Amino acid sequence: MRVLGIETSCDETGVALYDSERGLLSHALYSQVAMHAEFGGVVPELASRDHIRKLVPLIRQAFKDADLPFGEVDGVAYTSGPGLVGALMVGASLARSLAWTWDVPALGVHHMEGHLLAPMLEDNPPRFPFVALLVSGGHTQLVDVRGLGDYQLLGDSLDDAAGEAFDKTAKMMGLPYPGGPLLSKLADTGTPGVFEFPRPMVDRPGMDFSFSGLKTAVRLAVAEHAVDEVVPETVMADIACGFQEAVVDTLVIKCRRALKATGHRALVIAGGVSANRRLREKLQAMADDQRSKLFYPRLEFCTDNGAMIAYAGCQRLLAGQQSDLAIDIKARWPLDSLEPIRPEPV
Repeated sequence: MRVLGIETSCDETGVALYDSERGLLSHALYSQVAMHAEFGGVVPELASRDHIRKLVPLIRQAFKDADLPFGEVDGVAYTSGPGLVGALMVGASLARSLAWTWDVPALGVHHMEGHLLAPMLEDNPPRFPFVALLVSGGHTQLVDVRGLGDYQLLGDSLDDAAGEAFDKTAKMMGLPYPGGPLLSKLADTGTPGVFEFPRPMVDRPGMDFSFSGLKTAVRLAVAEHAVDEVVPETVMADIACGFQEAVVDTLVIKCRRALKATGHRALVIAGGVSANRRLREKLQAMADDQRSKLFYPRLEFCTDNGAMIAYAGCQRLLAGQQSDLAIDIKARWPLDSLEPIRPEPV
């Protein structure tokens, strides 16, 4: 089965073609970061309009790169939630229109299921069951993954997600948008141990996350070391390093708990923050200590992309699922409400 995947949940326009026998055929991605940088964050209306401008050219590019005639697919998969309503509507409307024109089924895909399954696109994919850490700008979740669609939520973010905490802390420190990756680069130049920030909620049982108190601790440190409202660059780097270490340690501790609670021997990390080098290093060390294996997608598939939607949609279309003619999008959509499917993916 050959599937066109469309991703428009936020500020990246992603398309891809996936074949159940040949694997990923092509993918194309456009990021709106430069447009939203002027405003210091994503402007939903501008995001929707830009998806309209970029989506069709990207789809044509994907077919060209795959050396396929336009429309030579067996199904269309699109992100139907969670995400920005207007942005989701753009992708869903075009996907339904193309599916109708090409007389093929269409299917709405859960955005976070796409992230969770992104490592399946690699040469050495994980096998069920495993623990998944979904860590991005909008989500920080630990999931017991027993099979495709068979998900049990182990822990969730009670306030800011880890990626959101990175971005907000970066803005607090005066870094330009998008600040999360810049904060990580700055942290790499800092000295570990100069600033020891709290590891939120690690002194209590459970696997939920909270990073609001950590942000407050950083704000106080910045204010304390400012001279004429300016923090020396070396001090700022040390603060960034301390913040990153606190977030990473918290994620690692909760992942260790999840592995012990489930008894699984495989850990998947996915989502934008899974590209963080320090997080990968510490999770790898923890996984080695626990005699477990760590899996993650290649860097280009950590952020939002069409390939993960094409793959997830292909698995559900192969199982006989498809959406009806109504365009159903969801700004909020619990991951553990999805329907399990069998057999295992191909």
